[in-house]
Amino acid sequence: MYKCTTRYEPIGQDKIGVLVTNLGTPDAPTKSGLKIYLKEFLSDTRVVEPPPARWIWKMILNFIILNFRPRLSAKSYQSVWGAFGSGSPLFDISKQQEELLQIQFDKIHPGKYQVELGMRYGNPSIKSALRILEKAECDKIIVLPLYPQYASATTGSTFDAVADEIKTWRRVPEMRFVNHYFNDERYISALANSVKDFQKEGEKPDLLLMSYHGIPRRYFNNGDSYPCHCCQTTYLLAKKLEMEPDTYKMTYQSRFGREEWMKDYTDETLKGLPGKGVKNIQVICPGFSADCLETIEEIEEENKEYFMQAGGEKYQYIPALNNRQDHIDCLYGIVEDKTQDWLK
Repeated sequence: MYKCTTRYEPIGQDKIGVLVTNLGTPDAPTKSGLKIYLKEFLSDTRVVEPPPARWIWKMILNFIILNFRPRLSAKSYQSVWGAFGSGSPLFDISKQQEELLQIQFDKIHPGKYQVELGMRYGNPSIKSALRILEKAECDKIIVLPLYPQYASATTGSTFDAVADEIKTWRRVPEMRFVNHYFNDERYISALANSVKDFQKEGEKPDLLLMSYHGIPRRYFNNGDSYPCHCCQTTYLLAKKLEMEPDTYKMTYQSRFGREEWMKDYTDETLKGLPGKGVKNIQVICPGFSADCLETIEEIEEENKEYFMQAGGEKYQYIPALNNRQDHIDCLYGIVEDKTQDWLK
């Protein structure tokens, strides 16, 4: 029988690492903090696909955008900083989600799973989270990007960051990657429950607006499946809520730059609804797993102002799933389903 003469001994624990990821935020709501964050974010070629002459985009980014945008963005972040804890809403809520998931795993599979949070941009980074899992001797790692709908700029970019780190390791762990969960029954049920719970406090609106983060139309034309996933989530949520077609609408928010993005645009839609007799609306953002600048400052405040100034009478924002128990149960179930054979 062959006898190993090296010092290596199999770990034998088969500990499962769970890397939970989200977009990320600056370390501080300051001009310098935003400049570092935005440079990393906008330098990602999956986020901004540069023209063939990439130096043109680098010039625009470094000499125009990063000289003006950080100051404006810092003011926006300052308005929401500490709303859900001591830092940015996205970080604080994501950290709570990580901790609640760990509690759930420890309760059902004690000592078997280790959950770590890694942000695509900013801190804690995906690199640092993976190294914690490596140090914990996780033989198997599953990556759970908290983006229900796949997009190259989010889920695809997360895969890139994970691969860039893992390719430097001597011992590559067994890896799995959650590509999307836009049509997962648990996710749709959690969304529907959040709408029902919110509407228990008052009347139903004239229209439920489902707003998703937008992408440039050329990304879709080039094969990105994100808009299709958004459409299917919208359909499944409306079906779960037993809604008639004229009682809900899907739109896209957060445009950047001058090119055409996926339509309809959330802000323009809100400006036009009162003129069509729609005066009472509720807005939900199914693509956001946690409330952040785009939902709090843009949807809950800025877009509300557009609607009310156009003649609207009642505008309400339904919070993201955040740390709702049914949301944590959904995320737990997704990971458990994809790692069942690892538990044997």
